Amino acid sequence: KLGLVEDTPYKIFGAQAAGCSPVSTAYKAGHDVVQPVKPDTIAKSLAIGNPADGPYVLDIARRTGGGVEDVTDAEIVAAMKLLASTEGIFAETAGGVTVGVLKKLTESGVLDPEAETVVLNTGDGLKTLDVLSGEAVEPTAVIKPSLDAFRATV
Repeated sequence: KLGLVEDTPYKIFGAQAAGCSPVSTAYKAGHDVVQPVKPDTIAKSLAIGNPADGPYVLDIARRTGGGVEDVTDAEIVAAMKLLASTEGIFAETAGGVTVGVLKKLTESGVLDPEAETVVLNTGDGLKTLDVLSGEAVEPTAVIKPSLDAFRATV
């Protein structure tokens, strides 16, 4: 409105874990009301079974021509690994949801791979190491919390 940036068209997309996807479910069914669900997902930071902003998400996604999609726990872990191996970014499970939905929307043709796309990914993977246990991401060293221990290890 101030004229500082060019007014351009945009689309808003939402991302949820399939184990807690009341907004995605409502969007796909064409509903304006979000039915509460009991969360069952590894993406604990997104496990909100009755999101207060659900109707607003539905509205903005529809008004902008966007959408709301969800991914399974397996897709979340795969997306976390993809982001780490291709971009060097270690995201938590919520970031896996975001990247997993981005991948899903691109592969299905909903998102143009040539379009400028902004992805919000704000959580560090160190918060959710447990979902990757048994994977090749275990710590290479465990250091006691002291400077001497750090120096001795490195």
